[in-house]
Amino acid sequence: MTTLIKNGTIVTSQRTYRADLLIENETIKDIAESIPAANPERVIDATGLLLLPGGIDVHTHLDMPFGGTTSADDFETGTKAAAFGGTTTLIDFAIQPKGTRMRDALDTWWKKADSKASIDYGLHMIVTDLGEAGLEDMDSLVGEGVASFKLFMAYPGVLMVDDATIFKALGQTAKNGALICMHAENGGVIDVIVQRALAEGKRAPIYHALTRPVKAEAEAVHRAIAMAEISGAPIYIVHLSSEDALNEVREARDRGVPAFAETCPQYLLLTVDELARANFEGAKYVFTPPLREKHHLDKLWQGLREDHLQVVSTDHCPFCFKDQKTLGIDDFTKIPNGGPGVENRLQLIHHHGVNQGRLNLNRFVELVSTTPAKLFGLYPKKGEIAVGSDADIVIWDANADHVISAATHHMRVDYSMFEGFHVKGNAKIVLSRGEVIVENDKFIGRTGRGRYLKRQARGGAWS
Repeated sequence: MTTLIKNGTIVTSQRTYRADLLIENETIKDIAESIPAANPERVIDATGLLLLPGGIDVHTHLDMPFGGTTSADDFETGTKAAAFGGTTTLIDFAIQPKGTRMRDALDTWWKKADSKASIDYGLHMIVTDLGEAGLEDMDSLVGEGVASFKLFMAYPGVLMVDDATIFKALGQTAKNGALICMHAENGGVIDVIVQRALAEGKRAPIYHALTRPVKAEAEAVHRAIAMAEISGAPIYIVHLSSEDALNEVREARDRGVPAFAETCPQYLLLTVDELARANFEGAKYVFTPPLREKHHLDKLWQGLREDHLQVVSTDHCPFCFKDQKTLGIDDFTKIPNGGPGVENRLQLIHHHGVNQGRLNLNRFVELVSTTPAKLFGLYPKKGEIAVGSDADIVIWDANADHVISAATHHMRVDYSMFEGFHVKGNAKIVLSRGEVIVENDKFIGRTGRGRYLKRQARGGAWS
């Protein structure tokens, strides 16, 4: 299969330039100012459009058990929704149940994704129990392409591990080259505050945020980075939500520590006020860390602009409002934690970042595609438009008007966190490994065509 894309403007993390692009089978064969049409099977005229490397979302939770229910999107609906939004690769989280081997969890998540994923995917491993063979398991999984592990400093009794476990895991990744992803909140302190609130009859969704203070995030980020420094390992802070936590990352990076962090559109665009909505509507915005006060938003945008934050992911973990969020109608601690967003990431960051002058186009690409690929062992096959790279290309119409709504989105969830948001800029055509899978808001790919990606551990190359 050969496809020629003519007259487009290519945008990478480094430059913006007009060129033609030739795809042969699954990879980019040639890029030149003008490529003659030598009988390609398809010619796409991209005049007036941008060619972006396919988006990479490194933080999703598809088909994930949580709080007595399961996230609403599985690998079929979740990967299709991602594709509509211009994301052509995602990395999901496999969860090791306590008392089991990590390899068993990997097999479980492969089965979840097999025959369902329509875009390429990788897997992180959530570590809940190192046990006697846990460190060996980590090395074994690196050999299977699992180049990153997630640990929780929150959710005591469920996912939270102690500092000794975290330190042991960091020490192992210092040797095997993998990357530790850290959910950084002080779970013990938060649990005490939560129990006090419940005892006082404070059960509405807003108390989910009020019992998870900013300092509990900042302290945990500080502690996680300190343990990484002692062990000589890099560390990646997931879904960073506040200025206080950002300051900890910035100060560490200023010292030369290989500390990295992501944030998500919800922390850039929404505030804690959403959780105070009437009629239990605030439950739609229950996820962790919680939404913060408005003054944090600009600080996080500044962090993205100045490279104190390196990635924008989604933490896509949708639960339907009517059938799932209402499990906690009388107790905020029973509201399933998570929200939908995998479809809207590029739309929101392009509009509120590029169009509002907070980011330039190249930094936009860097945040949503190139740096995720580099940090998580996918570059340069993914996250780049270059000869030899996978032909994961988003043909982007920067002038397309779109209104985000649950009535039109493709995620399998009955609400949108960004309902009614007007954005300018949207994916017009999406190619995954050279195959057009979305065109003019129609999915024309094939369920199950997505491949598992064996990612490369980076070793010492963390600068």
